[in-house]
Amino acid sequence: MNQEVEKYLNSLKKWKEEVTKLREIILETGLKETFKWMHPCYRDNGKNIVLIHEFKDYCAILFHKGVLLKDVENILTQQTQNVQSARQIRFTDHSEICKLEPFIKQYIDEAIRIEKSGKKVPKKKTSDFEIPKELQQIFEENSDFKKAFTNLTPGRKRGYLLHFDKPKQSKTKLSRIEKNIERIKDGYGLHDCTCGLSKRKPNCDGSHKQLIL
Repeated sequence: MNQEVEKYLNSLKKWKEEVTKLREIILETGLKETFKWMHPCYRDNGKNIVLIHEFKDYCAILFHKGVLLKDVENILTQQTQNVQSARQIRFTDHSEICKLEPFIKQYIDEAIRIEKSGKKVPKKKTSDFEIPKELQQIFEENSDFKKAFTNLTPGRKRGYLLHFDKPKQSKTKLSRIEKNIERIKDGYGLHDCTCGLSKRKPNCDGSHKQLIL
């Protein structure tokens, strides 16, 4: 039993019974329990297989390569349209988990086999991502900005496209785009410091201006 997971369970004000049951089911499959991204994560030979997380309206187990599962019971859910690889099984009460327990184990076994096979999830190309109409509108109004965006690396483009398209309201999308225009013109990615070093790099102390929301 992972002590960090124990603390996590004790801190839950909602879904504690359901998450505890999911934990029991997953541990019976032989996966190693760890604690990553502030949630219980279960691994096989150092590879992430499944994670437990909870939200306001449901709790869920998330398969890191869920898109590769056959999903014969049609119980997998894509969390958002931009999630490429992971898939969830969602639950709203303890009885649902008990009812689906045999299938949960089957899906976990399949996920382990997929990971052992070395099969990879095909990644979407940057050109496959839809350009929000709000961004297209600004491109038409500002050719210099469009050129600067076009010159970004594929990874930086994807980061911005996902960030801009995430809000539901058009005005929020526009606000996000407008606040990042100068960063894009300067060639910075969404998570880059203005010193030119990614905040993920150890030689950047993170004290510079980073993500603009």
